[in-house]
Amino acid sequence: MILGVLLAVVGLSGVTTGSPIVTVPPNAASENSEKPTAVVVVEEAREEVMETGELNPNHYPAQRAAKVVQHYLNTLHGSPYKVFGLQKVFRAYAEDVPGSGRKYQLELSVQEMVKKTTANCEAEVIFPRKEDHPPLQVHVSSHDDLLNNNVSLQEETLLYQQYKRNHSLLFAQNLPDSNGHIEPEHIPFWHLGAVASSFVMLSESTEDTLYNMAQVANITQLASNDDPLKFEYDVLLHEMVSQEIIAWKMLVTWSPSEGVKVLKMEKREYSVTNLKTTLL
Repeated sequence: MILGVLLAVVGLSGVTTGSPIVTVPPNAASENSEKPTAVVVVEEAREEVMETGELNPNHYPAQRAAKVVQHYLNTLHGSPYKVFGLQKVFRAYAEDVPGSGRKYQLELSVQEMVKKTTANCEAEVIFPRKEDHPPLQVHVSSHDDLLNNNVSLQEETLLYQQYKRNHSLLFAQNLPDSNGHIEPEHIPFWHLGAVASSFVMLSESTEDTLYNMAQVANITQLASNDDPLKFEYDVLLHEMVSQEIIAWKMLVTWSPSEGVKVLKMEKREYSVTNLKTTLL
């Protein structure tokens, strides 16, 4: 059934231009052709979520914090031709910080999924105490080798010009379909959906969640007199801890000069009939 297909293709695994209050050293950017497939292997054994000290890097607490880094990088630097995915966590350390929450210090590798470039970096993620509800804090070390790629800018410019000049507006459904297939001309917009979904997943992430995008259910290009292209996205997110599939509607803009922005995000209900997803 459709949910089985969605879970099998989960890998990618924007006004809101960066949801949380986050900081990164001054270097830190937005590539197509092959469908990205990031698979994070999480061991069955679980540690206590609130455990402090050195953590098993393959267990849920470390993976949850590292996934936040992936979503954070996508909100800063993602595009139809640049999508970041978590590759591996090498080391994870957790501690309680009075007045702030719980801090995770991570050593990890991140892959830009389109061009298959990989870099190691260090990151710090602070989950606020639940009663306080402040935004997440994320800090990532420099990783210029993931960002310096002039090819993606050339591809972005060509894609932007093509869809800015088109007389007919883009519409597509079920990316990927029940067979895991995406038409080549739609792959950049699947990437864009993954990047935009990272804005939602970053704002929704806690110590108790682990999110991936499962499917772009619908994408509709909207007429706009502004420079950026404007799209309405319906996406399905897979929350791996609870095994929930959660639908979100997003209003997204993108241009090579302004990057990806998510202007609106709204949780939705959905139904599945004849292996097709319909948002209600």
